[in-house]
Amino acid sequence: MIVVTGAAGFIASCLVTRLNAANFNDIVVVDNFAVEHKLPNLSGKRLKQYVDRNEFFDWLDENYEQVEFIFHLGARTDTTEQNRGVLDLLNLDYSKQMWQACCRYQLPLVYASSAATYGLGTVGYDDDEALLHLLQPLNAYGDSKNDFDKWAVAQPEKPFFWAGLKFFNVYGPNEYHKGRMASVILHAYQQIQQTGSMTLFRSHNPDYADGEQKRDFVYVKDVVEVCYFLMQTRQHSGIYNLGTGEARTFLDLALNTFAALGRTADIQFQDTPEVIRDKYQYFTQANMEKLRSIGYDRPFTRLEDGIADYVQNYLVPNQYM
Repeated sequence: MIVVTGAAGFIASCLVTRLNAANFNDIVVVDNFAVEHKLPNLSGKRLKQYVDRNEFFDWLDENYEQVEFIFHLGARTDTTEQNRGVLDLLNLDYSKQMWQACCRYQLPLVYASSAATYGLGTVGYDDDEALLHLLQPLNAYGDSKNDFDKWAVAQPEKPFFWAGLKFFNVYGPNEYHKGRMASVILHAYQQIQQTGSMTLFRSHNPDYADGEQKRDFVYVKDVVEVCYFLMQTRQHSGIYNLGTGEARTFLDLALNTFAALGRTADIQFQDTPEVIRDKYQYFTQANMEKLRSIGYDRPFTRLEDGIADYVQNYLVPNQYM
């Protein structure tokens, strides 16, 4: 059996689809299934069992001999969450418990970290574990992810294989439930369909023109391919960036969304809200050399191709992956 936590969420539900496509059907999905608006993400998938996240460790104590691999992708991912208690409970303490269980039962583990750990990128975007203590996240969510990364690396006892994945700006199907935390592409699509235009944040940095702020946008289909690769190889434990290695502008994103819809671009700009202006990232770009060095050689989807696939094959027909 393969365990996937956060399974009704965005990336994890796409991973379940990828596993099913490879004929892995004994999948145990773990989540808070009372959040009903996420459940369509799992509809039609071949699953072994649903386990509530609060009951998972008791379940694992009884079933660990049947478990082959654990993907721990469940987390509180709201970057505006201010309740440190909630973040400590779900992102730090739960992950520590998962790590310790994987050590106890000798289970391989892939878990979700985040590029939010890099903050403004003042020390770069290198997934060198020696630099973890220098990182300065901009919010409590990023702190919680970096705190766990530092804790994991410092542990004398580790799972026989483990990997922490620093997801950059992931976009793609199955993020419909995420509301304001969904990718800018989903928001762009919705704005264009409703109003015929799209609004981006104006630049307040003299080094960047309006719309030229850059992010490393990575398609969720690439993310799950990396997860699948790590499950298959189970070598070279460590923390890895998961982006494309190429920063693209928000203007690129907007223009390609219009193009995917066959619409003429109409882009407006508004001031970045003052409450987030001093913490706004103008550039992120994953250094992908470390993942490449362990044998991952698949090309990452170009932004143009990823947006076209997402818009035309999922958003327009309202389909799930």
